[in-house]
Amino acid sequence: MIAFEVNDMTCGHCVSAITKAVKQVDAAAQVSVDLPTKRVEINSSVADGAALQAAIQEAGYSPRTAPAASSAAPQRARGGCCGGH
Repeated sequence: MIAFEVNDMTCGHCVSAITKAVKQVDAAAQVSVDLPTKRVEINSSVADGAALQAAIQEAGYSPRTAPAASSAAPQRARGGCCGGH
């Protein structure tokens, strides 16, 4: 998964334009957009991060590489395997 922060993405039209730009590079890419956090996550087996970033830039936006979201469950502060119970 490749993630970008796109701070100049402000509305549904922006989401549509970015999704379309990504799909032009990889029609089978899975694009997930969180507009409130301005985060775009892309799963592509064809395109690399640089190609996807360039496509978003060509659509008129300013993507910055963002860290991938962690899929691991949050760690509890207490010791033990069950939260100290």
